[in-house]
Amino acid sequence: MSHQENSETNSPDCEARYEAFLDAVIETREIWILVNSRNEFLKIFAEDEGFEYVPLWPDADSAARYAEGDEDLTPHALTLPEFLKKWVAGLTGDQLEVGVWPAGDGTVWVLSAEELKAELNELLSGF
Repeated sequence: MSHQENSETNSPDCEARYEAFLDAVIETREIWILVNSRNEFLKIFAEDEGFEYVPLWPDADSAARYAEGDEDLTPHALTLPEFLKKWVAGLTGDQLEVGVWPAGDGTVWVLSAEELKAELNELLSGF
């Protein structure tokens, strides 16, 4: 399932959300996505940049707020090990980026799943 969106990527506000996302994920060991009634995860096509990404949130509330108005989308938790072991390879294979904590204003921090995995692993090794 894909949405189209013109997004401003990697703005200062996005960077603050990205840092907060990393902190929350390390603490809760969960990453949240949105899925529809057919259990398909949300993908967004960034028209300006010409790529697709999967939006990720640090908690169910943030994901639910983003989905407001779309009755078919519900937050779904991925455990951190599940994301790191299965999802990163799948997203990379499908040439999908990840968009960390997209806001209602269209701003989002976009990076590759491998880059996010490296950052999370670095933070995890510090504990």
